[in-house]
Amino acid sequence: MTAINGKTRLAGVVGWPLDHTLSPAMHNAVYEELGLNWAYVPLAVQDEVGLRRLIAAVRSLPFVGLSITMPYKTAVLELCDEVATAASMAGAVNTIHVTPDGRLIGYNTDGRGMLESLATDANFNPAGKRVVLLGAGGAAAAAFVALILAKCAAITVVNRNLEHAEELLDRMAPRASEIELHVSSVGDAQVAVGGADLIINSTPVGMQPGSGTPLPVEWLREGQVVLDMVYGTAAPTDLVTGAAAAGAVALDGLGMLVAQGATAIDIWNSDAQLRTPRDVMRRAAMEQLAARRGTEVTG
Repeated sequence: MTAINGKTRLAGVVGWPLDHTLSPAMHNAVYEELGLNWAYVPLAVQDEVGLRRLIAAVRSLPFVGLSITMPYKTAVLELCDEVATAASMAGAVNTIHVTPDGRLIGYNTDGRGMLESLATDANFNPAGKRVVLLGAGGAAAAAFVALILAKCAAITVVNRNLEHAEELLDRMAPRASEIELHVSSVGDAQVAVGGADLIINSTPVGMQPGSGTPLPVEWLREGQVVLDMVYGTAAPTDLVTGAAAAGAVALDGLGMLVAQGATAIDIWNSDAQLRTPRDVMRRAAMEQLAARRGTEVTG
């Protein structure tokens, strides 16, 4: 690791809790690879009062940027001086660029990370495709924005709370006039799932062992792509396992995590005009996960 000195610039992830974050391992590995005199640290903040104090302090400290994770992606929106269009549409910021003069520019790289993971890990482009999106929270909103920009043909939001699904659709509809939009409860979604080219799980279902799947895996089929945003579990989630058994291309959220983090560095380090090496970040994340599980990295 590059020695920390008086010229070291800072970056970090803000959230609560942060016990299991892979971001420091990924970021610091790639900073060293790129020869950046940067250091990335976890910044555990317990409440929104602490968040506001931290954001105020960052303006006068040598920060290049911040990654924002749960539960502050929405709250931090109003603390930025400027917010990029995708983040404004999603109603959430997951990346802040701290400019040299202390201005804070908010971005949402989750959607771009999702599209990059689909392209890289599944050779899949959502353009003209039918999508089922499980969930209606912040992660779903970021995915929805990316799918609009990718010009998919149809989006069905499947959620236990139909009111929340309708709210998401109403918010996105003005930007999605050429996309077929639907909402459905989980129990009524079998036809939509069977007809989808892409199924995205943005819910936390599957994060804990034994928590099951957000939909019956019997509905999945060969030829589909299934992306479960959950990552870092002790074993593949039941959704990923079931999708693979059905013949679908099954992805967990690690590729998306890497891509969104690398995109953040691309933004912070834009003057260098270097694309952040995703393979270095993925390797570091996999090594961190293997260390937690007591296994060896393969692949």
